[in-house]
Formats: sequence, structure tokens, C-alpha cells
Amino acid sequence: MIRVQDVTKNYPSGSARVNVLEGVNCDFPTGSFSFILGPSGSGKSTLLYLLGALDDPTAGEIFVDNQSLGGLSARQRDLFRREQVGFIFQNFNLLKNLDALQNTLVPFLATGCSAELRARAADLLDKVGLKDRRHHRPSQLSGGEQQRVAIARAVLKSPRFILADEPTGELDSHTGKLIFDLLRQLQREHAVTIITVTHDERYLSPHDRVLRLENGKMLTPSVL
Repeated sequence: MIRVQDVTKNYPSGSARVNVLEGVNCDFPTGSFSFILGPSGSGKSTLLYLLGALDDPTAGEIFVDNQSLGGLSARQRDLFRREQVGFIFQNFNLLKNLDALQNTLVPFLATGCSAELRARAADLLDKVGLKDRRHHRPSQLSGGEQQRVAIARAVLKSPRFILADEPTGELDSHTGKLIFDLLRQLQREHAVTIITVTHDERYLSPHDRVLRLENGKMLTPSVL
């Protein structure tokens, strides 16, 4: 369970401060599939980064299994991100000097990659339609192909949480459906908690949790 309690986030802008999130309260039950919707500039991505301990709230707290992320040491936060969270970033965050297979394996490069892990990574790339692109570097891949590598990298970690920022923004509708089918399979089989920021409501299904942000404020959460 992730619980967001009275979270505010603002940034300095000259002599003033810009409020991005204002008193946000919401929760994400374990194993749920949630969408955070809202117009550009509503604070969706900011909230996602706070949930993944990539940034800190200006005020309020975020709890994971009743443990405040703000109470974690720097090392504990790093372990939380590395071991429990799979990130799918809007800008992909691929390493230019590594090919698609190596980029998928990046979370494990420091500790070593077994033959079994490499086989799983290759299988994931096959599932997202990159069977013949495994050994291409990011500069040789389209934006949509780079996004699929980023998705495979997040899924390979078998994380407790997947945080996805516009995961289908660079994909056609067919590939987008394949990606969400993969994420939903992960949710069903492993009770992974998936939180997706998107403008695209085509991939919402019944029983998904839908949270809407407007001007940094959370509207009433709902289920389709």
C-alpha cells in the first residue's frame, strides 16, 4: 500500500514559489492498477517522482507499507528505488553506448548478469516486438523502440511497483495495447502495483483506479 498524505510540492521561481502540488491525498492499494490523469502542468509527473523517492515533498508525507519515505536514509532510499521500483520514464533514460539488451539489463550490471537473466531480458524484448533489434544502440532505434526497451528494463526487475510516465506516448495503438497487456499480466500474476501517468484514456479498463489532478489538486479518486 502506498499512501499520500497532505503532500505539497513547490519550487522557487525568482522571488516567488510555484505550487505544483497542493495538499494531495490519495492511496494505491497493493496489486492495484491505477491511472493518474490530468492536463499538462497539473502535477502528474511530479507526483510520480515523489512516489518513487526521486524527489521529496515540500510538505506532507508518503508512506509505503506504513514506512515514511521521508524517514529513510539515503542508502535505504537507493535500495528502495533499485530493488522495489521499476521506472518507465518519458525520456527513456537509455545509455547511449549500450545496446537494447544491455540497456534492459542495466539495473543488474553492477551485481552481475546470469545466463538465465540474460535469457529473460531477451524474452522480454521479444515480447515488446524487438526480437531483431536486441543489439541496436539507442541512436539506431526509433523513439517507440527506445520506449519499449525502457519498459522491458522496468519489468525485468520484477519490482513491487511500476511507475510509468506516459509509457505509450511514442507508441502506435497496437504496440500500446501489447505493452498494457504485458503490464496487466504482471499485475495479475505477481500482484505488482502499477501507477501510470497518461493523457491517453484508451487503455483504461473496468476496475482500474482513476485519479485526476487539476492545478496540483487531487479530485475524487474513482473506479471506472
